[in-house]
Amino acid sequence: MNARDQILARIRGAVAGAPDVEVPRDYRGATGSGAGVAEPRLIDLLAERLRDYRAIVHVVPEAEIASVVWEALARRAAARRAAARLVVPDGLPPAWLSPPEGEAVPYETVPYETVRDDPELSADDLDRVDGVITGCAAAIAETGTIVLDAGPGQGRRALTLLPDYHLCVVRAGQVVAGVPDAVAVLAAERPLTWISGPSATSDIELDRVEGVHGPRTLEVVIST
Repeated sequence: MNARDQILARIRGAVAGAPDVEVPRDYRGATGSGAGVAEPRLIDLLAERLRDYRAIVHVVPEAEIASVVWEALARRAAARRAAARLVVPDGLPPAWLSPPEGEAVPYETVPYETVRDDPELSADDLDRVDGVITGCAAAIAETGTIVLDAGPGQGRRALTLLPDYHLCVVRAGQVVAGVPDAVAVLAAERPLTWISGPSATSDIELDRVEGVHGPRTLEVVIST
């Protein structure tokens, strides 16, 4: 008899003759709140939770998504004094990367250079780009969590784990109240990535280090 068998035998002996105990299974279920509907309270809560995680957050009307994305990328480009090399997954709405409406922008002043993942970029390639822009599958207000499922405009998981910067656009109808609501609208067979703020960890002395196992900077644009 090995150690595992000995332990299990002792447990069986200890509980022998004990009455059956009913275990309540009243887990919290989906409320249906927020799914496909733009609820201002949930959008405000999501923005608050994301800021708690030190993410950069913009809440804007859908018509202003492109302008905010452009300004965010312009800031990144100005900081490095060169156009940002940005991975753009298939299916991302082209309008999100358009210049501000009504402005004639010379090509040399475009604040980003697009990089496509076809053929698939290697880990070294992804490590050398400046960032990635994606949409999402859902966003959870109560936990400040963005969920990706590798659908159109999101790309494969590696695209959002290796670059140092992730710019994510969340549409109002994708914001749900809690985790059960997210589980109800997500497909379990999809490769789900749950993101709660920038990548961060702390050692035993609580010294925070960012960017160890994911993007150092998470910037989120939430449409209303």
